Amino acid sequence: MPHFACTLGEMSAPITDTTTTLAELKSRVLAFARERDWEQFHAPKNLSMALAAEAAELMEHFLWVTPEGSRTVAQDAAKRQKISEELADVVIYALEFANVTGLDIAAAIEQKMAANARKYPVEKSRGRADKYTEL
Repeated sequence: MPHFACTLGEMSAPITDTTTTLAELKSRVLAFARERDWEQFHAPKNLSMALAAEAAELMEHFLWVTPEGSRTVAQDAAKRQKISEELADVVIYALEFANVTGLDIAAAIEQKMAANARKYPVEKSRGRADKYTEL
């Protein structure tokens, strides 16, 4: 399955996290897929698998380095563009998954954060990487 991308002609102005809404990103991803008649391939199964594959490609950049070394890799100018592209692929597939399934990402995040706050109360989890069952 081809990766999503926008050509310079399709973009009117650079977009950033601070100027672009989640709804705008979802709309752009959906429009991109529709223009190419890719919705026929975008079953939840396929998108979830593509998302996992792209996440693996992102992880590959950090394979065999220490946690500290991964911070250095993430800032390395030569690798940063490729890491950025893999992260974009992960997010694009997640957005398209939400489009196809009708899931509201912001609502899902809000619900999950509330559940995580209950599982990981600050007083028990601050500075700890333990699973909630171990706190």
